[in-house]
Amino acid sequence: MSAAITLFEQQGYDETTIAEIAEAAGLTKRTFFRYFADKREVLFNGSEELIELWVAAVASAPPDARPMAAVSAGLDQMADLFLERHEYAAIRSRIVNANQELQERELIKLQSLAGAIKMALIARGVSLNAAILAAQAGVTVFHVAFARWVEQDDPTVFRRLMDESLDELRSVTAAA
Repeated sequence: MSAAITLFEQQGYDETTIAEIAEAAGLTKRTFFRYFADKREVLFNGSEELIELWVAAVASAPPDARPMAAVSAGLDQMADLFLERHEYAAIRSRIVNANQELQERELIKLQSLAGAIKMALIARGVSLNAAILAAQAGVTVFHVAFARWVEQDDPTVFRRLMDESLDELRSVTAAA
C-alpha cells in the first residue's frame, strides 16, 4: 500500500495513524482493516508469498542436493521476486530500521521463514539439526545480502550479493 509507505516515510511510522493511511488511500478505516490487521502489516504484507516461493524452491531442488544447496535454490527465487521491488524495499528498510517494534516484527517474520524452510528440508529427509542449521544459515545470507542490496542503487545485483554472502559464510565456517 503505497499511501501508507509514503506517509511512514514523510511523517514517521509512529506518527502516522490508520485513519490517515485510509484517507490517503481513498478507503474507510473499516476497509483498511479488511486488508490489514494493523498498520505494521502494511510493511510485512507479502511475507507469505516469500515463504511459499522459497519452500517451493527447496522442494523442487534436485533429490540429491545437499541441504544448503536446496536452501540456496530459494535464494534464486528471492532475487527474482525482489528485482522489481528495489525502490519499495529500500524505503521499507529505512522505515523498519528506524523503529524497534518493526525490527522485532521483522525478526519474527524471518524466523517464520526459517521455520518453513526447515520443514521443507525435513520433508526432503534432512535431519532436524541439519535442517535447522541450513535454514537459519540461508535466511541469514538472505538478510545480510538484503541489507546491502537496499543500500545501493542497482536492483540487479541482489543475487550477486547473496552469492557473496554465501561465499563469506562458507569462508568463516570452514575448518581451520
